Amino acid sequence: MTTPLTVSQLTFAIKNQLENNFRSCSLTGEISNFKPHSGGHLYFDIKDEGAKIPAVMFRGQKENISKMPKEGDSVIVTGSVTVYPPHGRYQFICQTLTLKGVGDLLLKYEKLKKKLYSLGWFKKELKKQLPLFPKKIGVVTSPTGAVIRDIIQVISRRVSGFHLLLYPVRVQGAGAAQEIANAIELLNQQKLVDVMIVGRGGGSLEDLWPFNEECVAKAIFESEIPVISAVGHETDIVLSDYVADVRAPTPSAAAEIVTEELMKQLETLKRNRQQLNYTLKHLMRRAKERLTRYATHPLFTSPYNLIGPPMQRLDELETLLNHKIKQMLELKKQSIMTYSKSLTALNPKKVLERGYSILFAQKTGSVIVSANQLEMDQTIRAVFKDGESLLTVKEKVISGR
Repeated sequence: MTTPLTVSQLTFAIKNQLENNFRSCSLTGEISNFKPHSGGHLYFDIKDEGAKIPAVMFRGQKENISKMPKEGDSVIVTGSVTVYPPHGRYQFICQTLTLKGVGDLLLKYEKLKKKLYSLGWFKKELKKQLPLFPKKIGVVTSPTGAVIRDIIQVISRRVSGFHLLLYPVRVQGAGAAQEIANAIELLNQQKLVDVMIVGRGGGSLEDLWPFNEECVAKAIFESEIPVISAVGHETDIVLSDYVADVRAPTPSAAAEIVTEELMKQLETLKRNRQQLNYTLKHLMRRAKERLTRYATHPLFTSPYNLIGPPMQRLDELETLLNHKIKQMLELKKQSIMTYSKSLTALNPKKVLERGYSILFAQKTGSVIVSANQLEMDQTIRAVFKDGESLLTVKEKVISGR
């Protein structure tokens, strides 16, 4: 006789078997008893004609839901089987949840994605540079949605004087993809804009599907005008995002991207203007301080207190100079008078007036100052104060002999 198992032993044995054999699997079925919990978790059953299994999707995995399910939806879930011992039941822990129709779209999405990748439409080296300062911005989107309003609001807040051209199209439903492709082609043919934003707001995979169509991807790839893809929310990735020259997480972000360089330049100008204003104010403040110092300087407030003593000293020096000049002139005058008297005394005419005469050799004209210069019978010329006479030497007496 075998030893009986406890309830816990049996439950954990079943738990180990189920969890080891169904670590990762997919289920398809219909949602029933759908109960979203206030804590963010989702509780529901997955059933078909013959059975049902309880399922739970925890809050952290909800981002893997392409569209929130509702009662009666056919879904495909992936995850693992686990046993919840307190209730003695097994349940399915969901990692992903996709509506069954959406699952077909995802397969189509992956197939087209591989095709476009193989064609080289995703290559970074083929991406066109956005114009730094676009004058005309094109927007391909719905004319009535929030997208165009958000784009206008963002651009208006950042810059002024822009030219925005809206090409209205349907962004979901039958025929929407072809309308979008035609709009891109027309903007290129007419060369109406410098850059274009192609996008829409958020939605389910079915809502966003036109941006996964090959005709839209082809129009974007062949566009000579740079294209910014701005579809849905940041977590929404469509094929137009891969093909476009730039992918924006939201339409508002696209408006920021297209005006980014202009904003940088405006910010640079703003900083330069602020720096210039600061510099000018600083220079003016320093100039004002210098003027204040000059205005309060004694030279301007009491100039005579500052220049009075030098002026008095100048007067004193002038008086002293005049006195010195007079003294010097007087001395010079006396000296000149002395020289004049001496010259007068030495004047030959004055000597002649005192009764003297001057003798000259008749032949040479030289002055005879000594008896030794005389020769007998020599003719000499005697000059008196009032005339002259020729004399002949008849006798000469030498003093001391």
